[in-house]
Amino acid sequence: MSDVTIPAVDGRLRGYLAVPDGEGPWPGVVVVHDVLGMTADLKRIADRFAASGYLAIAPSLYDGPGPKIKCVISTVRAHFTGQGLSYDNLLAARRYLISDSRCTGRVGVAGFCMGAGFCLQLAPGGLFDAAAPSYPVLPKDADKLEQSCPVVGSFGAKDPIVASDTAEKLDAVLTRGNVPHDVKMYPRAGHSFMNDHPLPAPIRLVAGIAGIAYSAPEAEDAWQRILTFFADHLAVSGKDLGTLDRI
Repeated sequence: MSDVTIPAVDGRLRGYLAVPDGEGPWPGVVVVHDVLGMTADLKRIADRFAASGYLAIAPSLYDGPGPKIKCVISTVRAHFTGQGLSYDNLLAARRYLISDSRCTGRVGVAGFCMGAGFCLQLAPGGLFDAAAPSYPVLPKDADKLEQSCPVVGSFGAKDPIVASDTAEKLDAVLTRGNVPHDVKMYPRAGHSFMNDHPLPAPIRLVAGIAGIAYSAPEAEDAWQRILTFFADHLAVSGKDLGTLDRI
């Protein structure tokens, strides 16, 4: 596990690369952070993907020209609009993975909160082989998800941020498009239930009351669903390995 520099369109981008044990090759996963950016929790998530057999990279989307607050604002805006430097950076992270001889060339994308919104924006583009958005808002042009890659999505019924009918709407549009998917709503979970940020006990209590806290049982179930889904959709046969396009 190491910090790396990703060649990007506008300068160079910091990233965290988590590598499985062994020699590979492995499928790749681009892990997209929530609004808090490059955190210990993000690295923990990348490490778990690696422990499960995925070459995982987590880019820092808040890297960019100008003051950091400007980068934060533009990144948050981009996850709603579907355009901006953040998308170039996420595709640069994908290219970084597929240029690595240890990657099979099949790459998924996983994100949380804001990062999940990026997942849904990217899912119909034909560049990712599977997407795992956790508690995302839907894109304004949600119908484009009828052309999405396979999606495994997770939501909390007590989420105060994401609209309560988002999971149902996502399931419906993926069903219309005959897109393989697994969308689940967890009745007892709120927002950020998969993000285990290190918070002082009083703040953790308040976060739980507000419906934005980590919840281990639901998080573990969601993890198992994601890993099972990715195993189905990111696997590459031995025959395919010799003909992969890494460009």
